[in-house]
Amino acid sequence: MPDQKNFGFIGGGNMGEALIKGLLRASLCAAGHIHVFDVSPARLRDLESTYGVRCRTSAAEVADSAQAIFLAVKPQHMEPALDGIASHLSRSQLIISIAAGIPISMIADALPEGQPIIRVMPNTPALVLQGASALARGRHATDEHMDLALGLFRSVGTAVEVEEKLMDAVTGLSGSGPGYVLLIIESLIEAAVLLGLPRAVARELVLQTVSGTAGLVRETGRHPAELKDLITSPGGTTIRGLHVLEERGLRGALMSAVEAAALRSSELGKK
Repeated sequence: MPDQKNFGFIGGGNMGEALIKGLLRASLCAAGHIHVFDVSPARLRDLESTYGVRCRTSAAEVADSAQAIFLAVKPQHMEPALDGIASHLSRSQLIISIAAGIPISMIADALPEGQPIIRVMPNTPALVLQGASALARGRHATDEHMDLALGLFRSVGTAVEVEEKLMDAVTGLSGSGPGYVLLIIESLIEAAVLLGLPRAVARELVLQTVSGTAGLVRETGRHPAELKDLITSPGGTTIRGLHVLEERGLRGALMSAVEAAALRSSELGKK
């Protein structure tokens, strides 16, 4: 993508900053071609001093400056953000929303007819450029628009395209999933401390165990159950632990957690 393309951010919070960092790290554009507006002047000064981006005094200024505009605001702030840019847009500009639970139809209703829109559900590991993002296109977003957006979010991790009707499932899985994984990590650390390991040692071992196992699944391409069988010896330690987890219903609990979070996402979207 040529450097002359300008990107705009309405909202400079953690996720907005992660995307800015990803754009720059992947050399998708120069810092001077990133335009940012945030309601906090202090936040803008921090982004400017850290990344060299161009700070703007209003959402309208961002809309006047950028070909692709990220709506990186909280859901409750979406309506005023859209009001601030609607009259400054043309159909050549791509709108990319990362506001959780806000459907494309709501954004489209507030913007000019024919505006290309892509809705994204990123997750918090994007803050360390290890995110998992799902993207859904509005009816005016072309393959070219989607390719651009996928490239942007792949600069902060993994990105896939899904139908918008699946975004609640994505929210329950990868959107809320870091919370489930963090609980598992915390529990494993506490178990190690219970058994006498120093907390720092327990933390290091657990983090590497989790990340290494994910890498094993990714690199081999094998089914998790198949890999699990490889390390589960008859009468050994792993099968003893797995037996307890099955007795306590870990598998069903995780499945129910994803389902509950997806249903909650649907409820919030309807509101």
